[in-house]
Amino acid sequence: MTLQWTAVAFFLYGEIVVNLILCLPFISARRWRLVFSWRIWSWLSPYWNKCFFTMIMVLIVLFLDALREVQKYSGPESMKDATVSPNLFDHIHMKLFRAQRNLYISGFSLFLWLIMHRVVNLLNEVAVSLENEVTVQAQMDDAVKAAEQHQETNLTLKQTFLEKEKCASTTKQQLKLEVEKLAGQLKAAEDDVRKSHAEVVAMQRQAKGLALEYDRLLREHHKLQNLQSTEDKKDQ
Repeated sequence: MTLQWTAVAFFLYGEIVVNLILCLPFISARRWRLVFSWRIWSWLSPYWNKCFFTMIMVLIVLFLDALREVQKYSGPESMKDATVSPNLFDHIHMKLFRAQRNLYISGFSLFLWLIMHRVVNLLNEVAVSLENEVTVQAQMDDAVKAAEQHQETNLTLKQTFLEKEKCASTTKQQLKLEVEKLAGQLKAAEDDVRKSHAEVVAMQRQAKGLALEYDRLLREHHKLQNLQSTEDKKDQ
C-alpha cells in the first residue's frame, strides 16, 4: 500500500472512531455543544470550510483514480494478457484487488466525511433547539405566571367592583330611605305651616273682629257718656 492510500486508510479509521463517538447515546447534544464551543474550534473555524471542501476534492480525486484502476485491471484486454502467463494473471488480480480496496477505502472515506459533517451540524442544531426550547419554556412559564397574576388581579378587581357596587346599592337604598324620610318630614312641616298659617289668618280675622267690636263699644260708650252729660246739664 502506497503512502497516500495508507494515509486515506488511517483517515477512514479515524472517521469511523469519530462517528462512533459522536453517536454514543450517553453523550447529549448539549455536552457536544460545550465541546464545540471550546476556543480551539473558534480558532479553527475560519479554516474549517476550506479544509472540508479540500478533503472532499482530494477524496473525490482518489476515488476517481481508484475507479480508473479498477476499470483498467478488470477490462477484457487485461484479462486477455493475463491468460498468456499464470504469474501475470496473479499480478493483474493483485492489482485489481488493490484497486478495488482503494476504491472502497476512498468511497467510504468520502461517505463518512460527509456523514461526520452532517452529524456535527445536526448535533449543533439539536443543542440550539434544546436551548431555544428551554428559553421558550421559560418564556411560556413567565407568560403563564403573568396570565395567572392578571387573572388574579382581574378577580380581585371584579370582587372589589362587586363590593363597591353592593356598598353603592346599600348606600343608594339608605339615601332613598333618607330622602323618603325627609320628604315625609317636609310634607309634615308644610302641613304644619299651612295649619299655622290658617290659624294665623283665623286669629287675624278674630283680632280684626275684636277691634271692630271694640270700636263699636267705644263709640257706644262715648254716646252714653254724651247722653249722660246732657241729662246732667238738664237737671241742673
